[in-house]
Amino acid sequence: MVDAIVVDMDAERWVVGDGGDGGVLVTAVGDDGVPVGPVEREPGLVEAVRRRPGVGRWVWRSTADAYPRLLAAGLRVERCYDVEAAEALLLAHEGRHGEPRSAAAAWARLERRPVPPDPPPRAAEPGAQDSLFDPAPAAPLPFEALLAVYAEQLRRHGAAEHPGRMRLLTAAESAGTLVAAEMDAAGLPWRADVHRDVLTELLGERYGGSGEPRRLAELAEEVSAAFGHRVRPDLPAEVVKAFARAGVKLRSTRRWELAEVDHPAVRPLLEYKSLYRVWTAHGWSWLQDWVRDGRFRPGYTPGGSVSGRWTTNGGGALQIPKVIRRAVVADPGWRLVVADANQLEPRVLAAISRDRGLMEVAGSAEDLYTRLSDRAFSGDREHAKLALLGAIYGQTSGDGLKNLAALRRRFPQAVAYVDDAARAGEEGRLVRTWLGRTSPPAARTGDDAYGEAGIPQEAAADAEGSEAEFTPGYASTDARARGRFTRNFVVQGSAADWALLMLAALRRATAHLRAELVFFQHDEVIVHCPAEEADEVAAAVREAGDVAGRIAFGETPVRFPFTTGVVRCYAEAK
Repeated sequence: MVDAIVVDMDAERWVVGDGGDGGVLVTAVGDDGVPVGPVEREPGLVEAVRRRPGVGRWVWRSTADAYPRLLAAGLRVERCYDVEAAEALLLAHEGRHGEPRSAAAAWARLERRPVPPDPPPRAAEPGAQDSLFDPAPAAPLPFEALLAVYAEQLRRHGAAEHPGRMRLLTAAESAGTLVAAEMDAAGLPWRADVHRDVLTELLGERYGGSGEPRRLAELAEEVSAAFGHRVRPDLPAEVVKAFARAGVKLRSTRRWELAEVDHPAVRPLLEYKSLYRVWTAHGWSWLQDWVRDGRFRPGYTPGGSVSGRWTTNGGGALQIPKVIRRAVVADPGWRLVVADANQLEPRVLAAISRDRGLMEVAGSAEDLYTRLSDRAFSGDREHAKLALLGAIYGQTSGDGLKNLAALRRRFPQAVAYVDDAARAGEEGRLVRTWLGRTSPPAARTGDDAYGEAGIPQEAAADAEGSEAEFTPGYASTDARARGRFTRNFVVQGSAADWALLMLAALRRATAHLRAELVFFQHDEVIVHCPAEEADEVAAAVREAGDVAGRIAFGETPVRFPFTTGVVRCYAEAK
């Protein structure tokens, strides 16, 4: 059973809902979602789509439920409207973040009946990836109920603070659900033999049972020898205690803190920590669980975090270590087009703040921090970078305060934009991205709501090659913590909205090719394509960035360039 609403390209809309016995019911509706034609019966969703090749938009209850079935039948749709994704966005916009988002819950609210909780999210199961493409059907929803929910959502979009932007956000989120399903269907190319060779090279031979591999065991012995007694390096509390006995006081065993310590245990301990992370997160067990038939499919979840950034249901796809990327290899005759957006969040801040000076700085594909340093920091690129990221993430003490003052003098509108968002957060008010994605309410202070936008400095210091390393630590009070969260939310969330539009533009630009989108994280996308298509795909990526900027933020001078590489192996990308 699949419930769906079909919208034709010529503005003729068709609603498809449960017809019983596996069939579906189809009817035409008007601009307000009200039926304007007779109800027709089809054997199933696949048949309904196959018999309507001209349909331009499918609006269904859940892309995750419907689209994998179509992909398995060799069918691809151009656009969709995901009712449950729309419900989540609308609820948050109305200050009701976290309420049940299912179509059944939306129907219950309309009928003023008890609202059922959302079912638990479907996880990507290690060793059983086929479950991603054979989801359990949702509880049947009456055909009339789906019609009513859709019509009510159309009304609520019109009541939003900026209706046009909110409609665009829902369209972008829905497009993301299509991309996510297609990426999971295609899978990220993964060479299991290369992965095993990397593990053996790094970790040495595997020992029987659950014991550590040889290299980890050797490093553990070195750590113990350096302390003069047995210490388990995989237990942070034990390591901190051992350093204390040696006269070294540590708050944690984070890399940045250990690097400041002069002790013979530090070198083997740092190497152990790095290799231990590889072993536990992407070792032999991970490979056996998550890679099937040369592909890795983690189960992408668009809008899985409060800021709109994507998450995955398993497999740690968004944290693939550089050394493990050696296993991500294109098929014979194919290439990976790896594209990383350059200084995305600062460029987004320029666009949403409408600061003329910062828009001018961001109006070139050249390095933004270098251009910024030439304008306001006497050519000191590092200070310029710290100042701009400090404004976004809320570093307002020490050198960060001095850098911020210099930035405020030269780009007052940009700094005021994030300052206003921080003040709103501290006062318990909601903030929105440019398109209307809304922050969770202040009642969630202290939970994971702030984890994404307020990464503790010690965690950020372990991030390699990420702007997260400039993220300040948590504020000492709940109000300040929320202020830092909302300061970043308006920028990071708007960047996530831009990314959805970029993916949609790229998907459309490459629809006539054999190319497949196979990976996406925050500001990086990978396309797997035949070698002869690589140049066209790379050009499409570059164009998609600026197209998304124009659609999301209107006509501004801001550019959204990519660093793009055509490689055979992910590890070769810059």
